[in-house]
Amino acid sequence: MQQRVLNVGETFPTFEKTAVVSLEKGKEFQTLNSSYIKNDDNVWTVMFWWPKDFTFVCPTEIAEFNKHMTDFNARETRLIGASTDSEFVHLAWRNNHDDLRGLQFPMLADTSKSLAEELGILEPKEKVAYRATFIIDPQGIIRWVSVYDLNVGRNVKEVLRVLDALQTDELCPCNWEKGQATLS
Repeated sequence: MQQRVLNVGETFPTFEKTAVVSLEKGKEFQTLNSSYIKNDDNVWTVMFWWPKDFTFVCPTEIAEFNKHMTDFNARETRLIGASTDSEFVHLAWRNNHDDLRGLQFPMLADTSKSLAEELGILEPKEKVAYRATFIIDPQGIIRWVSVYDLNVGRNVKEVLRVLDALQTDELCPCNWEKGQATLS
């Protein structure tokens, strides 16, 4: 039975997982945990999930997030990419895909599928993660959730737009973009 997707206002779950952080021999892997998300540094987090490594839509999204890394850094926001594949599969994919070799963010391995399940984003038949995106504030509170079906890629510019709006902590009208007037 599928759990419900964690929603806005809820606390991001506690976790500890291995992630691929580098292609440098001996420095490929690092353990990430909840303190990476909940922090005193006033740093936001965007965690985005994809269904499977070595597929077709997934690398287009991952590469697009990476292209916008300076935009996320300018917003004091960490990126974490994640799937239910292992860290070894992530590393092999990064090593063998031209668009993924230079990734500047960790690729989290949820091989037990426990985090995807706790988030409510585990697809029931194939047991892979839906294309889910979570924007999490520095206190570890989920501020935005977006979940797509397995075959549809997301829009990274929309993730940035929503992040900008959330970081204003003001009322932002429809189609609001950074630099425009807010309603408060």
